[in-house]
Amino acid sequence: MSSSTVLIVDDDPPILKFVSANLKARDYNVLTASDGMSALRVMEEENPDLVILDIMMPEPDGVEVCRRIREWSQAPIIMLSAKNDLKDRVELLNLGADDYITKPFAIDELLARVRAVLRT
Repeated sequence: MSSSTVLIVDDDPPILKFVSANLKARDYNVLTASDGMSALRVMEEENPDLVILDIMMPEPDGVEVCRRIREWSQAPIIMLSAKNDLKDRVELLNLGADDYITKPFAIDELLARVRAVLRT
């Protein structure tokens, strides 16, 4: 059983709903945001244990949200993206992301990565 709080940020409602439902089914507390500004606001107000963050979304994009979160938080960040370019993955990991998974993804893989970054 988990009591960890996860913020999921994605502007695609079906992905937001799918990931949210799967995490809730495994007893995670789930917060959601559909754009960068909402994500930053929820992050500041709720201080979640983990952020699952889409790259391509309304301003600011996931790259900028990652950068801003890293200015004050060490919460793990798993990036989600349709972009599969090595340069993009390396850039985000260097900016402070803890992991990077490309869309489409298997939910079992995402859940394993969530468990991995939340290990203490």
